[in-house]
Amino acid sequence: MRGAGTASGGGLLRLVPSRPVPPPPAVPGDVLAEAEGLRVRLGGRPVLDGVDVTVRAGEVLALVGPNGAGKSTLLGALAADVPAAEGVVRVHGRPVARWSAPELALRRAVLPQSASLSFPFAVEEVVRMGRAPWAGSGPADEDDAVVAEAMARTEVAGFAGRPFSALSGGERARVALARVLAQRAPLLLLDEPTAALDLRHQELVLRLCRERARAGDAVVVVLHDLSLAAAYADRIAVLRAGRVAADGPPGEVLSEGLLSEVYDQPVEVVAHPRTTAPLVVPRRDP
Repeated sequence: MRGAGTASGGGLLRLVPSRPVPPPPAVPGDVLAEAEGLRVRLGGRPVLDGVDVTVRAGEVLALVGPNGAGKSTLLGALAADVPAAEGVVRVHGRPVARWSAPELALRRAVLPQSASLSFPFAVEEVVRMGRAPWAGSGPADEDDAVVAEAMARTEVAGFAGRPFSALSGGERARVALARVLAQRAPLLLLDEPTAALDLRHQELVLRLCRERARAGDAVVVVLHDLSLAAAYADRIAVLRAGRVAADGPPGEVLSEGLLSEVYDQPVEVVAHPRTTAPLVVPRRDP
């Protein structure tokens, strides 16, 4: 029987933990994460108040909104890292509390706002940490190939042997993303992955997000740059004071009236001259 074995010297059975089973491949449109009536309190203060959001395979969902709107808290709740005071969060159709940590690690990968390590791990070792949920499930050379691909895609292979602690902020951010990609989970939850990056690498990271979604993953990304969100997201959820003010395609959500109200700053929304994607800029007097 799988999950049990015979202990030596007594003929007694002892239970051996079963290896978590990876989820089946998702079909575009499958709901991989959702929050219903989500309320979260941190330090006794309400941060999210009745949030409903759905995350589907094959889509990039951008969470935007002013500072303190609840974007990172919502991402943390979807990751099962932030507990709900009320409401429910489901991952792959099951309330998050009913998944074990190893099971969750095969279903969602999380990129926090900042990454720090206490020990001088080399870059390749940090990326290889993303393979931990798959330990013992396949040949070692498969891990090698996945790690090498993740480093190549994020352009960190050139300093694979350098200590993580010796990297710049932008380099650390790309290494952390490589670790997330190496985890090969179908739900990616990324908190401000472009914050420390230059123009080239902002575009690189969001192209990777779009590619993962086109390959069938679900990607949730917290962004502050509304024009980047418009260019790469399939859907945008605008948060304001712990609630979802709007949720839909960029062309429908990014309106001058809504954004000016949410950000308390007049903005202009114009169409990109080539792609027609919305461009959001502050309204400035001449």
